[in-house]
Amino acid sequence: QVQLVESGGGLVQAGGSLRLSCAASGRTYGRYTMGWFRQAPGKEREFVAAISWDGGTIYYTDSVKGRFTISRDNAKNTVYLQMNSLKPEDTAVYYCANKGGLVQTTPEFYDYWGQGTQVTVSS
Repeated sequence: QVQLVESGGGLVQAGGSLRLSCAASGRTYGRYTMGWFRQAPGKEREFVAAISWDGGTIYYTDSVKGRFTISRDNAKNTVYLQMNSLKPEDTAVYYCANKGGLVQTTPEFYDYWGQGTQVTVSS
């Protein structure tokens, strides 16, 4: 079992920044792919970013490229999502997720999920 706890969400004005964190505990963390997803009201959960266990492979969805940065600190069992130049359309509940093996962008491939943290961007 892997437990994931997100933090760092909040209310921010458009153009502002937030840094999300996801702390993992339980089964060995280091060799797992970690991903960030988000879900806005009335919409399906969508992929945001993912990083391989060694940080060598990183994917972003097109809408956040150049604005968001995913990183991880395996010594702290934590993955981060630095979000800059936030837009109202970034408003959603952000979830981190964990899977073994290669980086994937499809939520169904991920095994463990956090409870989510709300990000609200005002215009």
